[in-house]
This record gives sequence, C-alpha cells and structure tokens, in this order.
Amino acid sequence: MNKKERYQFFIEHFSQHSPEAETELHYENPYQLIVAVALSAQCTDKRVNMVTPAIFETFPTPEALAQSNFDELFPYIRSISYPNNKTKHLLGMAKMLVEDFHSEVPSDIKDLQKLPGVGRKTANVIASVVFNQPTMAVDTHVFRVSKRLGLVTQTAKTPLEVEKQLVRHIPEEHVPKAHHWLILHGRYICLARKPKCNECSLTLMCRYYEKQVDKN
Repeated sequence: MNKKERYQFFIEHFSQHSPEAETELHYENPYQLIVAVALSAQCTDKRVNMVTPAIFETFPTPEALAQSNFDELFPYIRSISYPNNKTKHLLGMAKMLVEDFHSEVPSDIKDLQKLPGVGRKTANVIASVVFNQPTMAVDTHVFRVSKRLGLVTQTAKTPLEVEKQLVRHIPEEHVPKAHHWLILHGRYICLARKPKCNECSLTLMCRYYEKQVDKN
C-alpha cells in the first residue's frame, strides 16, 4: 500500500466508524477550552476534567481569572503536572486575553501563541476545535501513531515536521477530525508500550504491524 492509499484507507475508515470524534476535555466555551488544553500538557484529560469544574465555577470568565493571584489559583491545580508553571501561565494568559483581546480567545494561530503557556500544539487545538480551522495539533499520540501507520516518514523528527506532512496529505475538511482520530487511536488502541494490534482495525495499512508480522 503506497502513501496515497494509506491516507485514503485512514480517512475512509474513520469517516465511517468515528465521524463525530471530538476532544475528551470538558468545556462549554473557548475560554474554558483554552484553560483545559493548557492544563492538559503532559497530563491526562481525565485528571484535567476532575479539576476544571471548580476552576470554571470560581473563575467563570477571563476577567475573574485575571483578577486572581497565585495563592488563590494554585490550590485548584496542585494535582496537575507542573502546577507552579501552569498557575503562572493561566494568570498571565487571562490578563492578556482581557487587556489585548477584549476577553475573547483569538482565532489566529500567531495571536494564540502570544498567550502565556500556549505553544503551537495548544494553539492548533483551539484553532481546530473552536474555529474548525485545518490545523493539526501534534501531541505524543499523534506523533507516534502517524509514524507507526506510515502516514509520515520515519525521518520526521519533530512535531512540526509531522504536522506539515499530515496537513499536506489530508484534505482540509478532514484535518480537524483527523487530529482526534489519531489521538483517540493512540490513547485506546495504539498504546506506546503495548499496542493492541489484535484489536486494531487499521492493520491492513499499518507499517508497524507489517514489520511485526515479518519478524514472526
């Protein structure tokens, strides 16, 4: 199966079996999502969803969060990975949203990346999920799964290189969904240490599986 056929198989399969794939983070508006995504860096969505309800209740708007301080916010996210940095980032992000963006989460990738704690991955998530832009956020799941399946080359060493290859080959209308397809497949089937190949429906296109078969 060549690359074009792999992408076609990938898109057709998930379009049929997972057409409504979406983020597992709980949110009700763009402000809540950007807070949740910022907290999710190197932390599970499950853990983030456990702490965000209290945060959103206490700080329901960017203004409310911007008026807070480290000692007030920190207890809410102390169970999240890197709580010190994330507390500082959230406070800085809220203040910038209020002062520079009229309390509205911007849709432009460059503007999003100006916000404290918002890197390219987080910016791509917001642009994709909230604004349905054809952006591909590459986390560890996307990086791993896209390589194993053979959607990107093994020479792609950085998230940006993987992102560029995926966006180049996936039709724009499918890019926002494809981000979730890859994440969820990596989270539940194509696990880092022990991929569940016996439960996987993508083995026909998968280079990793092909190599395992050859070994045996």
